[in-house]
Amino acid sequence: MTTITYSSPFPNDFVFGVAAASAQIEGAAFTDGKGESIWDHFCRIPGKVAGGDTLDTACDHYHRFDEDFALMASLGVKHYRLSIAWPRIYPQGDGPLNQAGLDFYHRLFASMAKHGITPWVTLFHWDLPQALEARGGWTSRITVDAFARYADTVVQAFGGVVKHWITLNEIRCFTLLAYGYGSKAPGRQESAAVVNQTYHHALLCHGHGVRAVRAHGGAGARVGLTDNCDVCVPVTETPADIAAAKAWFAEKNAHILGAIHGRGYDAAYLARTGADAPVVAAGDFELISLPTDFLGLNIYTATYVRAGQGAAQGEPWEALALPHNYPRADSAWLNLVPQAIYWASRLCHELYGHASIFITENGCGYDEEPVVKGEVIDLHRRDYLRNHLREAHRAIADGVPLDGYFLWSFIDNYEWEDGYRRRFGIVHCDFDTLQRTPKLSARYYADVMRTRSIL
Repeated sequence: MTTITYSSPFPNDFVFGVAAASAQIEGAAFTDGKGESIWDHFCRIPGKVAGGDTLDTACDHYHRFDEDFALMASLGVKHYRLSIAWPRIYPQGDGPLNQAGLDFYHRLFASMAKHGITPWVTLFHWDLPQALEARGGWTSRITVDAFARYADTVVQAFGGVVKHWITLNEIRCFTLLAYGYGSKAPGRQESAAVVNQTYHHALLCHGHGVRAVRAHGGAGARVGLTDNCDVCVPVTETPADIAAAKAWFAEKNAHILGAIHGRGYDAAYLARTGADAPVVAAGDFELISLPTDFLGLNIYTATYVRAGQGAAQGEPWEALALPHNYPRADSAWLNLVPQAIYWASRLCHELYGHASIFITENGCGYDEEPVVKGEVIDLHRRDYLRNHLREAHRAIADGVPLDGYFLWSFIDNYEWEDGYRRRFGIVHCDFDTLQRTPKLSARYYADVMRTRSIL
C-alpha cells in the first residue's frame, strides 16, 4: 500500500523543532544561587495562579535535562528553542554574577550537543528578577541597563556554541498583560501611559540583545525578535477583505513591529496615544531598529476581519466577534484559526520585508489528557498540528520566506497563571512522579519531521 501525503514535502532546509522556556520547565527555583523571579513571587500571592501552583519543581528539567534531550533525540528533534533564566545569571538583576548559573547552562548545552540538538536561545522569556521589579521593573530604564549587561554576559559566555539568538519573547504579554491588565506577573494595573512606556523599554532591550549578538556572537551568529503579533484573517480571500486585513494588521502592530521596522512610532500611532505616548530619548531608535536576521512569530489564534466600516470612524475594516461555540482549546483565549499561520507570516513579509521568518511557537492547551495503558491519545492536538502545518506549507508555496516551525511545547509545563492544569506538551509530564510519556501527537510530529511531509 502506498503512503499518501497531503502536500509536497517541506524544503530540505526547513527547520522543524520544539520549544520550552526556563521558568516553565526547569524547577530548582532557588537552587545554586538562583534569585527570585517575578513569577516566583507572583505565584505565592493567593489567588493569582490556579491551584496555588509554584515554579519550585516544575518538570525538574534542571536535574533531568540529559534525560529530556535523549527523549527529544529519540523523536528525531534536531532543533530546540529554550530560554536562559535571567535570575540564574544575575540573581539581583544587575548585581553580582552567579557563576553557578552559567555553569548550569554550559552543562545543558554540552548535553544538547551530545544528542545532536541545535539550540535556539531566547534571552528573556518573562522571568524578570524580582529585585528589578522592586525598582520599577519594565516601567524603568534601570531594567534596560540591567538587560544590556545581562545580554552581553550571556552572549559572551555561550556565543561559541549558540548561533541562533532570540532577544525577547512576546512583548505584549510581559507589558500589557502584566502592567495593564494585571493577569500576569507582576500583576500591576497601570495607566495607558505607563504601559506604553513599558513597550518602549522592551524595544530598547530588544535593541541591546541585537547589539550584544553583533558584538559577541562570533561568526555565523543570527538574531531576531519573537513577537506574538495581533493576527487577523480575511473572511474571504478577495482583494477588499485582504486589504482590510492588511490595514488592521498594520495598525494593531504599529507599536512593536511597526516601530522597529519604521525606525520610530508612526504619526497615526502617536495620534492615537496622544498624551499617553511613550517618552523617547535621543538615540533610542538607532538601537531599537538595528537590523535583524529573522523574525520569530508565536502564532496561536486570530481575529476575522472583512472590509467595511469599523467601530471607529474611518477604519476600513470590520472585526467580527466569534460565535460562542466556535472551536477553541481549553485555554479560553485560544480559538482555533489555523489560517493565522499563513496570514501572519504573509503580512509580516509584505509589510516589513522580512527575508526569513520562523514560527517560534504554535500549539494548543487542554486540561484532561490522562495516560491510559501507557498512552495519551491527544487526537485534538494531532489535528491542530496537522491543520497549522498545512497553512505553513501554503505560505511557503505562495513565496513567503517561512524557514522553520517550533512546536509549543515539548513537554507539559507550568502554564503561567493557569498553573499545571493546562497541558500544551507533546510529552506528558506526571507532576507527582515526573515521569515523561510521549503522546500520540509526539509520534505524529516525529513522523512529520522524519518525512518532512504532512501525513
